[in-house]
Amino acid sequence: MSPITGTAMYIIIWWVVLFAVLPFGTRPVAGADAESGWRGAPERPQLWKKALATTVVAAVVWLACYLVISSDWISFRSGPWALPPD
Repeated sequence: MSPITGTAMYIIIWWVVLFAVLPFGTRPVAGADAESGWRGAPERPQLWKKALATTVVAAVVWLACYLVISSDWISFRSGPWALPPD
């Protein structure tokens, strides 16, 4: 895997993990009506903690993807679907 491909893959994984992590630990603003639901942004979003957690989780997911791609566990270069060599 080239460095550009690895970087692009990490960025995509980071954003997907960020959107999965954002709702964790959020609470509605105090005084919001129970009937009307949320009033804008959460009271304490704790974005630095979520960004750090996102970075760590994305690194683990990226490493797993890298290991699967660089190994021969899953290969499209061999098998019944591969083109015959010239």
